[in-house]
Amino acid sequence: MLSTIFALTALSASGGDQLRLAVSPAQSFAPSNLNIRARVVPHADNRALTIVAESENFYRSSEISLEGDHAPATITFEFRGVPGGEYLVTGVLTNSLGRPRAIAEQQVRVIPSGLGQ
Repeated sequence: MLSTIFALTALSASGGDQLRLAVSPAQSFAPSNLNIRARVVPHADNRALTIVAESENFYRSSEISLEGDHAPATITFEFRGVPGGEYLVTGVLTNSLGRPRAIAEQQVRVIPSGLGQ
């Protein structure tokens, strides 16, 4: 239960409240579809948002271009068919020079199905 509570808490590694992540489900059975909602504070220097889901044996990422302060405040991603594992989902908001403006992380758990995992 404590790990589930921890998994629901998004951690902001830098940038304060510039970027927040919400990943659901926080715990599921494999294969799972992870729904990631990123909340980005509009800013003229926001140029890209990269989302990464990584475990010991699996890696998936997606990147979207942003149009500064005209970009949507909420952006959603879906990673389908994610296999079992403990995942760190990371969001990186970058500026026009490609440098990170903010980083947010959340842990999720996908329980192996027991069939070949």
